[in-house]
Amino acid sequence: MDRWTNRVAVVTGASSGIGAACCKDLVAKGLIVVGLARREERLKQLKESLPADQQARFHGRKCDVSVEQQVVDTFAWVDETLGGVDVLVNNAGITTPSLITDADNAADMRAVLDTNVLGFVWCAREAFRSQQKRNVTDGHVVVINSVVGHKIPSVPGFNFKMYAPSKYAVTALTEVLRQEFQLKKTQTKITSISPGAVDTEIIDDKIREVLPTFPMLRAEDVADAVSYCIQTPPNVQIHELIIKPIGESF
Repeated sequence: MDRWTNRVAVVTGASSGIGAACCKDLVAKGLIVVGLARREERLKQLKESLPADQQARFHGRKCDVSVEQQVVDTFAWVDETLGGVDVLVNNAGITTPSLITDADNAADMRAVLDTNVLGFVWCAREAFRSQQKRNVTDGHVVVINSVVGHKIPSVPGFNFKMYAPSKYAVTALTEVLRQEFQLKKTQTKITSISPGAVDTEIIDDKIREVLPTFPMLRAEDVADAVSYCIQTPPNVQIHELIIKPIGESF
């Protein structure tokens, strides 16, 4: 991880769960981290939870990644204030209660796609453009995907709604972006990390009721995987990493 010391990482969805764990881990390993989230108070609490000697390396910024202009403005701030983005950890993702076939569900459907798919597009675009402007040759884009972006399990009493289709889109975007990075003759890496169930706020209360003993990963397990992927040698790119807790039946 030495080559990333004092380099800049942007982590989306940083206010809780996997995003917060990634922020803590990357700051501890010497990176300057910009945590993006809609809940500004949570970002302040995250900074205060860090050891005193690490707090100066964490910057919380309120940003809704589903709003393109907010993403553009935030990455411009990173360029101007910190010199630009070297690593993007695109973690922001949501689910909603609505089934695809429910009436009057347009707002929920758009919210999932705007955050999980287009939010990733906006952030990856701005991170890559930041790297190109500075001739950065070793940038890395990491997206937190899901096992349901590869295969949708059948769970009695539970439905994955628009969340699963949005993660299939993320899987496709990972390959399309890899090809685009090559087309533009860069060495920028891209990695999709697809965990199984992770014990975070996104886990529906209903699935906890239906499967009370269901094994889950910790957010820190996924943060460890992010660090593993970004410290690979220059000639190695982990394109897809699927992580499951022991005993998962998916």
